[in-house]
Amino acid sequence: MTPRLEQRPRRRILPPMLPVWFTLLTLAVFFLMEGVAWWTHRYVMHGPLGWGWHRDHHEPHDKTFETNDLYGVVGAIVGTGLFVIAWLTGLWWVRAIALGVTLYGAVYAFVHDGLVHQRWPFHWMPKNGYARRLVQAHKLHHAVQTREGAVSFGFVFAPDPHRLSAVLKARRTERAAQAPE
Repeated sequence: MTPRLEQRPRRRILPPMLPVWFTLLTLAVFFLMEGVAWWTHRYVMHGPLGWGWHRDHHEPHDKTFETNDLYGVVGAIVGTGLFVIAWLTGLWWVRAIALGVTLYGAVYAFVHDGLVHQRWPFHWMPKNGYARRLVQAHKLHHAVQTREGAVSFGFVFAPDPHRLSAVLKARRTERAAQAPE
């Protein structure tokens, strides 16, 4: 009879650089999400297919929820789906991507819904700094209440409000010049 070897549970030994790569990939995805959000906002939300969900976001109302909030639900489904895939596969890089997407969604909700549109129980409007710039850029985006002609499609990184204002003014002047007399 051969002696039975005691089996120890295997410990997964992670490479020493993995936390660094995980963090770098998470941050890269977070910053790339601004590009994804810009493209989605410009070409889907303001496009013929997505305007139906996004229109009420550009119209004055006193509703708690907007049809536009469905885009957030879609984003949450994508983030959750990525976490499920990471859990099922055990792939660290999928988990890093899921975390980057989710962190961007949380920052978006805080900045866009909370700070810009004041959809939280208290009201605070920044008087200066980058937070003020975010609010101004998005308010200039909402200066146009139609699908076409809007500026500033990003959510977290805001262009210079003075430049955006100049673009809107130039577009108004151009439309006025093209209008039949």
